[in-house]
Amino acid sequence: MRAGVRTVIFSTFRETRPCVGKSADAARRSACATTAALAVCLFAGGLYAADVNPQAFLDDVKYLASPELKGRATGSPELEKAAQFIAAQMRSAGLKPEELPFPVTIGAHLGPGNRLEAAGSTLELHRDFVPFSFSSSGHLEAGVVFAGYGITDKDKHYDDYAGIDVTGKIALIFRHEPDEHGDLSGNATFAEKAVNAKMHGAKGVILVNDVFAHNGADELPKFSVAAGPTDSGVFFVQVKESIAEAWVKSAGGSLKDSFDAIHKDHAPHSFALGNLKVSMDADIVRDSKMVNNVATYISGSTDEYVILGAHYDHLGLGDEHSLAPSLIGHIHPGADDNASGTAGVIELAKWFAKQPKQKRGILFLDFAGEELGLLGSEWYVNHPILPLKNAVAMINMDMIGRIREGKVYLGGTGTGSTFTQLLEQVKAPPSLHLEVSEKTGYGASDHTSFTTQQVPVLFFFSGLHADYHKPSDTWDKIDAPDAATLLDYIGDVMTYLENSDTRPGFVRVAEPAEPTGGGGSGYGPLFGSIPDFNEPPQGVRFADVRDGTPAAKAGLKAGDILIEFDGKAIGNLYDFTYALRAHKAGDLVLVKVLRGNQTIEAKVLLTERR
Repeated sequence: MRAGVRTVIFSTFRETRPCVGKSADAARRSACATTAALAVCLFAGGLYAADVNPQAFLDDVKYLASPELKGRATGSPELEKAAQFIAAQMRSAGLKPEELPFPVTIGAHLGPGNRLEAAGSTLELHRDFVPFSFSSSGHLEAGVVFAGYGITDKDKHYDDYAGIDVTGKIALIFRHEPDEHGDLSGNATFAEKAVNAKMHGAKGVILVNDVFAHNGADELPKFSVAAGPTDSGVFFVQVKESIAEAWVKSAGGSLKDSFDAIHKDHAPHSFALGNLKVSMDADIVRDSKMVNNVATYISGSTDEYVILGAHYDHLGLGDEHSLAPSLIGHIHPGADDNASGTAGVIELAKWFAKQPKQKRGILFLDFAGEELGLLGSEWYVNHPILPLKNAVAMINMDMIGRIREGKVYLGGTGTGSTFTQLLEQVKAPPSLHLEVSEKTGYGASDHTSFTTQQVPVLFFFSGLHADYHKPSDTWDKIDAPDAATLLDYIGDVMTYLENSDTRPGFVRVAEPAEPTGGGGSGYGPLFGSIPDFNEPPQGVRFADVRDGTPAAKAGLKAGDILIEFDGKAIGNLYDFTYALRAHKAGDLVLVKVLRGNQTIEAKVLLTERR
């Protein structure tokens, strides 16, 4: 336990004195502050300095990160257990939580109609071939072109598609990449190979293990374990190497010879497989499930309110987002990410439930689907239970449990017109060092969904660590006392926002006029859109467009659906990422977007990524 609660010191402080009506012990542990801005005394006047119990916080984390909850994967029964736990904790404080269901695509399974025929033979599903979960469904009959590893890497001046035409055909490609050394690059990912084939005009991909580099290993992957879009826009299957070798030999070639030539010359050796035709049917059934955000509201004396949020889902037994791929299948408990933020919501809700009614209410939100792309928060802002126009601010907590050397990263500080004054008046305790990490309010967590809806946001984050997205993110590594100190401070910020005479106005923070870093690294040049991860049937919907960016200057807007980029059809976010990376700062590209019933064309001058 900590030695005592902190006193919030405001810059307009007039006097400090022991609290009236409190015990001597309480008076020794705290003080009241009368401020010109709020004209109240802490404790005596109704504004309390928050006091979160570190052990209660840790107990919440321990349960949420326990083996029983198996990593809280979105769509799993264990995520529902976590939702029930959150709701039960809220009810124990006399609150009335509400589950807010929304649909997510959580995977896929094979339907009965999967078939592949070639060279007069019908292959057996699972023994000879297997489709990937992101394959298109339907029927395809086409010729085959061997296209090496299916890689286009302009930086390395290597292109397996150079000099061959795969338009309307099936690309037969090796798994992995040439000259593997340790970790594989993005070129080796299945989704990248699918998009690259599609962008070169192929209708399908047949993948084969490069057994010559892997001691003859030729296992077919388990269905539905590979990362990718819901539908890549191409047929994508893997066959056994011996089958593909027979096809290539019938055309006068050899997979082994082609493998050796590529590695000898460090150049592609692609060719068409004569008159070989492949006929395939893919039957991929998408699995959808209802999952729940959990909302709890404490009303104020007005209809305005503050939002405190965190996501409670994690990676379950590991998926494509795991940073310990060899340990996929093991529980990824997610103690810091984000049992810590969830526990913070629970304990602050319990604390605020004990306080008198304030000017503004508080809406506590626990989101599902964050790890799949902010799905829960994006759903919420499009289906709010309270008008978003009445939300004065959204405070998001993601990974707050492992504060090191007192450093806490704070994002979104530029999105509220009064946030500078707030941070000056509500002082963090000496043990915490707030470091502004991003003023715009955009980032890889749920506050972004509220920024796109013009709600001012603040984002608290204690930083990445070596256990992030690994089975080693366990509860015993959580620093509960420091986390509780941070929660006390966040509670004080919320109290200020509940009672301040002036609500923060939303401020759109433009990109800096000059780059603050290098050119786009592996992400390509700057475009400026914020994607909506709830995929439309085709294209990429913009949840927002950042001010001052190339997209904004070209007149693109939130709600636009990108369908074409520099002549390439865009079916999903993977396509857009690929197309953007193929360009550099200074390129002027023509894009097409759907805006309502109109197709809008715009020329976008790409710049360096900041």
